[in-house]
Amino acid sequence: MRVGVYVDGFNLYYGGHAQLGGRAGWKWIDLRALATRYASWQGATVERVVYCTARVNDPDDPGQTSRQDFYLKALKASGSVDVIEEGYYASWSAESVMTAEKAGTRAPTVMRDPGAQLSWSSRLRVRRSQDGALLATVRKREEKGSDVNVATHLLADVLQKRVEAAIVISNDSDLALPIRIAREHVPMGIINPGKKPLAGALKGHPDDGVGRHWWRRLDISDLRQCQLPDLVDGIHKPRGW
Repeated sequence: MRVGVYVDGFNLYYGGHAQLGGRAGWKWIDLRALATRYASWQGATVERVVYCTARVNDPDDPGQTSRQDFYLKALKASGSVDVIEEGYYASWSAESVMTAEKAGTRAPTVMRDPGAQLSWSSRLRVRRSQDGALLATVRKREEKGSDVNVATHLLADVLQKRVEAAIVISNDSDLALPIRIAREHVPMGIINPGKKPLAGALKGHPDDGVGRHWWRRLDISDLRQCQLPDLVDGIHKPRGW
């Protein structure tokens, strides 16, 4: 059974970071080895690995760009992936409502100051709306294209019968429809790389469509054990990875 594997690179990275944080020993991932551990169908062989990502360009951390470049080159040189499909990063300023709670709080409360009692440095771009809500100008950075690229490669390979089963490594609910379509043609496996529960839109029944579908959470021990060699074709693993 020929298995195609479709990886949302940033979803995998942030999922791993949520589980392991800044600890070393997990970012230099051998994607083919990792996928092989989970391809549990009888006679399964990982035939094709597609890695979807975008080049980071954070001016506050230029080393991030070079570290990512080393990893992408190592993936190609090692044969760990067959395709690297790149989206892009967008960066812009936007006005956003401030909240009374810390970042990550669900259903946060809008911070209001209708009586203009709070004072701010003149350098801070903070204003009050008519209803007293406080708004700040913030930098927004967002990766674009990985979910579309995962969906496109998945459906192209399935419908062209290039693969006989497929694994998606992502917990992005935007992939619900292409995954649902793919289940009508091949067995599907979904690997949730993070700590959060599997997105409801990605759930289903093992017998949907052609059947033999499964869902797993990425085990951090597998992440640690499926690493590329420290040196790949002259490319060194970055310190701290």
